[in-house]
Amino acid sequence: MEQRLQTEHAKSRIEASPLAADELRNMDCYWRAANYLSVGQIYLRDNPLLTEPLTLEHVKARLLGHWGTTPGLNFIYVHLNRLIKACDLSMIYVTGPGHGAPGLVANTWLEGSYTAVYPNIPQDAVGMQRLFKQFSFPGGVPSHVAPETPGSINEGGELGYGLAHAYGAVFDNPDLIAACVVGDGEAETGPLATAWHSNKFLNPARDGAVLPILHLNGYKIANPTVLARISREDLESLLIGYGYHPYVVEGDEPERMHQLMAATLDQVVAEIHTIQRAARSQGATPCPRWPMIILRTPKGWTGPKEVDGKKTEGYWRSHQVPLAQLADKPEHLRLLEKWMKSYRPEELFDEQGTLRPELAALAPQGERRMGANPHANGGLLLKDLRLPEFRDYAVDVNGPGAKLAEATRVMGGYLRDVMKLNMDGRNFRVMGPDETNSNRLDALFEATDRTWMAETLPEDEHLAPDGRVMEILSEHTCQGWLEGYLLTGRHGLFSCYEAFIHIVDSMFNQHAKWLKVTGKEIPWRRPIASLNYLLTSHVWRQDHNGFSHQDPGFIDHVVNKKADVIRVYLPPDANTLLCVTDHCLRSRNFINVIVAGKQPQPQWLDMDAAVKHCTAGIGIWEWASNDQGSEPDVVMACAGDVPTLETLAAVDILRRHLPELKVRVINVVDLMTLQDKEQHPHGLSHKDFDTIFTTDQPIIFAYHGYPWLIHRLTYRRTNHKNLHVRGYKEEGTTTTPFDMVVLNDMDRFDLVADVIDRVPKLGSTAAYLKQWLRDKHIEHKQYITKHGVDMPEITQWQWGKSSD
Repeated sequence: MEQRLQTEHAKSRIEASPLAADELRNMDCYWRAANYLSVGQIYLRDNPLLTEPLTLEHVKARLLGHWGTTPGLNFIYVHLNRLIKACDLSMIYVTGPGHGAPGLVANTWLEGSYTAVYPNIPQDAVGMQRLFKQFSFPGGVPSHVAPETPGSINEGGELGYGLAHAYGAVFDNPDLIAACVVGDGEAETGPLATAWHSNKFLNPARDGAVLPILHLNGYKIANPTVLARISREDLESLLIGYGYHPYVVEGDEPERMHQLMAATLDQVVAEIHTIQRAARSQGATPCPRWPMIILRTPKGWTGPKEVDGKKTEGYWRSHQVPLAQLADKPEHLRLLEKWMKSYRPEELFDEQGTLRPELAALAPQGERRMGANPHANGGLLLKDLRLPEFRDYAVDVNGPGAKLAEATRVMGGYLRDVMKLNMDGRNFRVMGPDETNSNRLDALFEATDRTWMAETLPEDEHLAPDGRVMEILSEHTCQGWLEGYLLTGRHGLFSCYEAFIHIVDSMFNQHAKWLKVTGKEIPWRRPIASLNYLLTSHVWRQDHNGFSHQDPGFIDHVVNKKADVIRVYLPPDANTLLCVTDHCLRSRNFINVIVAGKQPQPQWLDMDAAVKHCTAGIGIWEWASNDQGSEPDVVMACAGDVPTLETLAAVDILRRHLPELKVRVINVVDLMTLQDKEQHPHGLSHKDFDTIFTTDQPIIFAYHGYPWLIHRLTYRRTNHKNLHVRGYKEEGTTTTPFDMVVLNDMDRFDLVADVIDRVPKLGSTAAYLKQWLRDKHIEHKQYITKHGVDMPEITQWQWGKSSD
C-alpha cells in the first residue's frame, strides 16, 4: 500500500515548460491586469489608471472586499482561457471561495462578457472607473460572486456548495467541463466534504466532467486551514481515497508557476478526454479516477509583503483588505499606490484604458468565454418537459372518503412516466437521500435505476451508470446537485423526509436569494425551472420514529422569503397532489414546497373537483358543509392531509350530536392564499377572504405545521380576532398516529371541543357532548397503552358512516 501511494505521489507533479516566451509573457501580463483590476475594485472610486498621484479623494470611504483568494482565482482563470482556446472547450468557472468576486468581475470585464450584459461599463477608462466604484458600494455589486456576475452559477455568500453545483451542472452535459475552485477554508465545511463523493455518480459516457482545483493558500479569516497544515502525503492520500488523481502545482515564483500550471492543465484535460473517449466507445466502464489539481500559492499573492512591520502576503492578514485606515495612515496610501503600480498598468492598458490587443487575444471568443457560456445562464438552454396527462393517473373517488390511497405512490406513477417521456432529452432527474422507496416513489424504478458508478454486488438492485434517480445520504449534496442541474437549464425534483429538510435551510436561503435577484433585477438572466421539494414522511406520520423525526418547521422558514419566489402546497389527497405536481413541474423561477403524506389516507375529491380546487388554491367543500343559504355558526378550516382528516371527522361528530349547528368547511391547498393580495400574488383579496371566512364567526383552523404561521399570514384579515388555530406545538414521542394529533390538541375530539367553547349559542346544551369528548380521550389513552395501536373507531372511520 505504501509503495502504491508513493507511486501516486510521484505522478502528482509535472515538471515541464510548454509555454513559449511570448505566450508566457502575455499570460503573465493578463494575470497582472486581472490583479490590477481586482485591487482597484476593492480600493478605488476614481483615477483608475493612476494617471495622477493617488489621493484620498480617489479612494472609497469604506473599504470592503477580499483580496487573499483573488490572485489565485485570477491565475487559474487565465490558464483556463488558454486551455479553452487550445482545445476548443465548453467550460464554466465555479468559484467556491465566493468572496473572490473582484477576480471574477475583473476577468469577465477583460474578456468582454461583462460589458456585453452591462453596456454602461465599457472596456475603457470610463468603464474601468465605473467597475471600480460599483464594487461593494451602495447601488453597486456585492463582494461575493453573485447572480450579477456573468458566468456564475454559485452564490458565493456562503461557502460549501461549489463542488456539488459543479457536478449538478455537468450531469447530462457531455461536452461541458466545470472547473471548480475549492477554497481550503471552504473545504472544511460539511457540504463540501461530502460533495467529493459526487465522482461516484458521474458517468463519463453521458455526462461532462468536473475539474476540482483545491486552492490552498493556507488561511481563513484569522486562522490556518486544516488541509494546508496536514502533510502533503496525507492530503494527497485523502484525495486519492476520495477517488481522484491529484496533481500538485505549488510555488510563488510567477514564471515557474505559469509553466507548471500550463503543463498540468494540459495533462489533466488529456486525461479527462481519454476517460470520456473510452466510456463513449466501450459503454459502461468502472468508476474512473478523475484528475484534479492541488494549487498551493501564497494568500494575497503579489500583494504587500508586510504592512506596519507585520507579515501580510502569505498570511491571514491579506484575507480581506491588507491596507486599511488610509485616512489616518498616509503611508498606507503610498503603499497602495506602489502596490497597484507594481502591476505596471501602462504595459497592460493603452491611454484610453483598453486592454492591449495582444493581451485581449488571449481570451476565448463568443460563447466560449466563461462569462458568456450559455450553461451559466441556464434559461437560455431550458426546454419544456414533456409531461403526461396527470388526469390519467387519477384515483377513482366514488364518494368523499370512501377509498384509501397512498398519495405519493400515485404521484410516483406519474413521475415514472415523466421520466420515460424525457429520457431522450436527458433533462429530468429526481434527487433524494436514500428515500425513494420509503417515500413510495418506487414506480420510478420501472423507468430508470439509481445513478451509480462505484462497485456493485450481485444482489444489488436498481443501480446503473445510466440511472436517473440520484440518492446519497446527504441532503446538502442532493440540493447542490439539483441546483446546479436547474441553473444550467434542466428540471428536477427533490424528495425528502420533512423533518430533515432543515439540513438545507441555508442552501434554500441562497437559492431563494438568487431567484429573487435574477427574477426582478437581472433581465439578462433567463428564467430557469423551479426548485421543487416533495416533503413526505411528515410530522403526523412519524409516530413510529419518535420526536426526533417530528418537525414541520421548514414551511415557516420558506415563508420568510419573498412572495415572488416561494410557493407552499398542502394537497389533502392523491388527486390534488397530482394537480399540484404537474403545475410545479411546469413553473419557472419558483421554489415550490409540496407537503404530502405517504400512508394510506381517505381520498376526498375526484379529479374534476381536484382541478377546480387546486386552481383556486382554497375553497369551501360544499359536500362537507351544511350552511348553504345561511351564515355559518362556525367555520372549520384545514390545510394538510391529516388536519383535513381530523377536521372532517370532527364535522361528522358535530353533525351527529349537534345537527342544528351550521358548519362551513374550508380546505386550503395553496397556503399563500391566506395572505392578502398585496403581500402575495396568490393571496385572496380582503373581500373574497371575508366572503369565505365571514367577518365575525368563529374559525377553527387545523393546520399541518406550527399554528402561529397561520396567524402570521392572516393577521391583517377582518376576522382574525375569531381565528383559533390548532397545529403542531412541539409535542411528540414514539406513539400511534392518532395519538400524535391528540398530543398536539389537533384531534377530532379537541376540534369539536373548540367549537363548543367558541360558539356562544351552544353553551350548556353541549355539556353532555363535552363529557363524551373527555371520555373518548381517556378511552384512547387506555386502548393504545394496552394494544399499541389506535382504536378501531379511529382507524376504520369513514365520512358519513360513523356510529357512536
